[in-house]
Amino acid sequence: MRRFFLTVVLLLGLAPLPAAARTLLVVGDSLSAAYGVDVGSGWVALLGKRLDRQKYDYQIVNASISGDTTANGLARLPKLLAAHQPAIVIIELGGNDGLRGLALDQMKHNITAMVTKAKARQARVLLVGMRLPPNYGNYYTERFRRIYREVAAEQQVGLAPFLLDGIATNPMLMQPDGIHANAKAQQKMLENVWPHLRPLL
Repeated sequence: MRRFFLTVVLLLGLAPLPAAARTLLVVGDSLSAAYGVDVGSGWVALLGKRLDRQKYDYQIVNASISGDTTANGLARLPKLLAAHQPAIVIIELGGNDGLRGLALDQMKHNITAMVTKAKARQARVLLVGMRLPPNYGNYYTERFRRIYREVAAEQQVGLAPFLLDGIATNPMLMQPDGIHANAKAQQKMLENVWPHLRPLL
């Protein structure tokens, strides 16, 4: 009887344990931090609900902070990677760099450094692009827009070209400040990201 009990214990010990959920880390600014809307209705929260519904085994860590620049994100990223060991990293930064007229070469350097640090941790990366209002001048806005394409191509990572595609020019989907999407736009923001994220899952 004792031998049977030991055999059962050994067999149970060899049984595979349930796999821990993988982590999807979002490093963004106010657009991903659900500025001005209920956090539970923000696009990142909606992404978590979709992953659950479709049986993707991921937990989301939303490390987005309103007002963050690419320099802030780069400074925060090493601790986030060490703490969460994400399988996927979504980088949604740059809008505040552009709105403040910061040096675009430095912005590109910061985003590139974030991507390379995430890849060094064996994480898959999705870069989420932004665009600037036309009043910043054609040269600056076009150079700003190209940075995301350039980094994605150079680093061979995924790119969602524009988080506010179909939203930024629609007053019904924007908050009164004309910068942040409102609650009605959050599902559309998710749809702008989803087709580019799904292959990474």
